[in-house]
Amino acid sequence: MESRVKFFAGSASKVVAEKIAASYGSSLGKVKLIRFSDGEIQISFEESVRGQKVFLIQSTMPPAENLMELLLLIDAAKRASAEEIVAVLPYFGYARQDRKDQPRVAIGAKLVADMLAVAGATRVMTMDLHADQIQGFFDVPVDHLYASTLFMPHILALNLSNLTIAAPDMGGSKRANAYAKYLKCDMVICYKQRTQANVVDHMTAIGEIEGRNIVLVDDLIDTGGTLCKAADMMMERGAISVRAVCTHGVLSGKAYENIQNSKLTELIVTDTIPHSETGSKIKVISVADLFAKVIYNIEHLESISSHFIV
Repeated sequence: MESRVKFFAGSASKVVAEKIAASYGSSLGKVKLIRFSDGEIQISFEESVRGQKVFLIQSTMPPAENLMELLLLIDAAKRASAEEIVAVLPYFGYARQDRKDQPRVAIGAKLVADMLAVAGATRVMTMDLHADQIQGFFDVPVDHLYASTLFMPHILALNLSNLTIAAPDMGGSKRANAYAKYLKCDMVICYKQRTQANVVDHMTAIGEIEGRNIVLVDDLIDTGGTLCKAADMMMERGAISVRAVCTHGVLSGKAYENIQNSKLTELIVTDTIPHSETGSKIKVISVADLFAKVIYNIEHLESISSHFIV
C-alpha cells in the first residue's frame, strides 16, 4: 500500500526537514516560494496533496516571516484538499510569551496557537515548549516531544563522577528534577535577579557545588548570559566542571562570544534551529530520528510514549 505521508519544509528548516524525511524513508516534496519585489511571499505546492497526510516542517524563530511562511503552507495544503495537516515546529517561537507577567502585554504563544488552528492545522508536533501548559492553548492534538530522549544518553556516556544536575533558574527546577531523578543524582537550583530582559544582575545557587561535575539543563539558550554566569559562579564555588544541555540554540546577540569566554566545558544543543556557525565548545545533536520515529507511530496509530525518557 502506497504511503499517504508527504513531507514539506519551510525555508528556515529545510536542513533538519531533509534529515527527518530521510530518516522516515522518504524525501521532501516540492514547494515553490515566490517573493514579490516588496518582500511579500507566496507559497504553492508543486505536486498533488489531495487526500494526503502532510507534515509541514518549519521552526518559527524570528524573523516573523518564518511563522508567516508556515501559515501559508498550512493554508495552501488546506485549499489543496489535504486530508490531514500536521504542523511540525521543532522550535515553537513566541513560547516565552506564555502569560501576562506584566500589565498590558500580549500572550504571544496563545496567539500563535490560534493562528495555526485557524490556518488549518489538524495536529501540531513540537519539542520542549518553554512551558508545558502551552499545550492547553491548542484545540487540536499536540505531540510534545522532549530532548531528554537525546540528552540522557549523552550525559550517561560522559561517565561523570559526582554528577549534579542544575537548573539555571527557578522556572527550570521541574525539568532539572526530572533529569536528576532519572540519573539518580543530586540537583542544584540557581536563583537570579534581573532588572531588564536578558541581563542578569545577581546569581546564587541552592545546593552542593564543590567537588561536583555540573550539568545545567534548560529548554533554550538565547544570549547565553544566564548559563555563562551560572557556569562561572559554579566554577568559582569549587565545581570540577560545568556543562550545559539546551534544546533550542537561539544564540542571539553576543551568545557565541559569551559561551567561548565562559567557563563552560561544552554546550550541547539540538538542530531545531539552524546554526550558521558553532564555536569549539558547542556540539549539535540532531532531532531528526526522534521526529521521524514519532511521525511513523502517528501514521500507524501506535503509541509514542515509548520515545519519552522523562
